[in-house]
Amino acid sequence: MRIFLDTANIDQIRQAAKLGIISGVTTNPSLVAKEATADYETVVKTICSIITGPDSSVSVEVLAEDTESMIKEARIKASWAPNVTIKIPATAEGLQAISALSKENIEVNMTLCFSLNQALLGALAGATYVSPFVGRLDDAGHNGMQVVKDMLDVFKHYQLSTQVIAASIRHPQHCVAAAKAGAHIATMPYSVLMQMIHHPLTDIGVRRFLDDWKRISQ
Repeated sequence: MRIFLDTANIDQIRQAAKLGIISGVTTNPSLVAKEATADYETVVKTICSIITGPDSSVSVEVLAEDTESMIKEARIKASWAPNVTIKIPATAEGLQAISALSKENIEVNMTLCFSLNQALLGALAGATYVSPFVGRLDDAGHNGMQVVKDMLDVFKHYQLSTQVIAASIRHPQHCVAAAKAGAHIATMPYSVLMQMIHHPLTDIGVRRFLDDWKRISQ
């Protein structure tokens, strides 16, 4: 399972990239507005320069609502960097845009995906990724991770190449569940990534080793 970071905070992205464990970033205008560091294009281009490599992906939101405008906006944003992936919502207009863009070899991440039906249609339209929002599904009384598993089972059965990104990750156990389900990618906030790293027994062990070393080296 690959790990993406869900943020527009440049410092967090740089720090995570140093760890050598992330291969992508998912962004949206709300995340960019929260950081308020620069305009959307500048932020995206900076992120794309940090997250590099043949499999790197930086998801960039399309804000237009009609198909023609979505396609036009997607083409512009895809030109910002070679590793840009265009985020398009799971709507009828979005599916038309996904179909057109996939024929132009523009990678698309179908976002705001909440059902197997939507995911299947996105895959058939040519989406590179579909992003089920696990946390939001859980909030609405559904089993978000079961929806992820159902998507993966169907995609595998029909040999669909579309990858599933477990999104709206809220805590480390979501990451564990995504990995067990076989999700291709989990995208998460920086805070969750840090929680994945830390364990109290590791902290205790490191401190004990250091204390013991100090005693024998005196």
